[in-house]
Amino acid sequence: MAYVKMRWIYISLVVLGALCLYFSLDGLSPFKGEPLVFKNEGGSFLQLPDVDCRQDPPFLVLLVTSSHEQMFARSVIRSTWGREKVVRGKRIKTFFLLGTTPSKDMSRAVAQESQQYHDIIQKDFMDVYFNLTLKTMMGMEWIYRFCPQASFVMKTDSDMFVNIYYLTELLLKKNRTTRFFTGFLKLNEYPIRKRYNKWFVSKFEYPWDKYPPFCSGVGYVFSSDVAGQVYNVAESVPFIKLEDVFVGLCLEKLQIKLEELHSKQTFFPNGLPFTICRYKKIVACHHIKPHNILLYWQALESSLEEECPDI
Repeated sequence: MAYVKMRWIYISLVVLGALCLYFSLDGLSPFKGEPLVFKNEGGSFLQLPDVDCRQDPPFLVLLVTSSHEQMFARSVIRSTWGREKVVRGKRIKTFFLLGTTPSKDMSRAVAQESQQYHDIIQKDFMDVYFNLTLKTMMGMEWIYRFCPQASFVMKTDSDMFVNIYYLTELLLKKNRTTRFFTGFLKLNEYPIRKRYNKWFVSKFEYPWDKYPPFCSGVGYVFSSDVAGQVYNVAESVPFIKLEDVFVGLCLEKLQIKLEELHSKQTFFPNGLPFTICRYKKIVACHHIKPHNILLYWQALESSLEEECPDI
């Protein structure tokens, strides 16, 4: 009799546990409640660059997402395409976007780097891949609060080659100053639902079946007014860890249409083999290691006056 009683208690506990699990999972259903949203009460900046955009407004600001251990990459960018320059009479400035790290040594090194170069923008969030949305929105906020006088902004990554000469030329030809957004256009993209994929997005995070039009996050360019508009509308947009998609959602809400910068492809998110003449007519190329950035930049600058056949 005691055995039967213990067995029923065991069965009851199993059933109760199963019911608890069911209702807890049911509460996480993507179709109940609202998706997460971005909150722009993100705290104060930990590091700010030493620049006054009111005194000498830059034509183009390059915002480069980086991480603490990428010191050499930042050094290379500072000496190549990210070096402060005047191109066609237009000033170009570069800043690096960082979060925080639990490593005290790395934190001290970045603080010293910031004091030396005055080009780091930093807030208190963990610097990991899936916080790229927070990092990008930090850059948008910085433009909005501290440098709205810039004409254009480019958000890009530390493993990119950026031809600031050709980009400046194309922006001057485009002659757009408001509600402008361009890059490598992605117009028919769908959420990846395979859980172990790097870009997996759950139905809770994004319940819809298709993404809005957006530009590849490795590099996109926009008029500076867009930064403030995106930052201010972000709280009403479902938060998603894929920053390029999140910005696309903001643009859709703002009814800002993506535009091609040129009739030919100029952004290469999947890389492009180097030749001098080919790289003279690109804006940005992904998957470039620091030592190659140095080599490519030296080759490009030494051949600026040379003519190339039409490609």
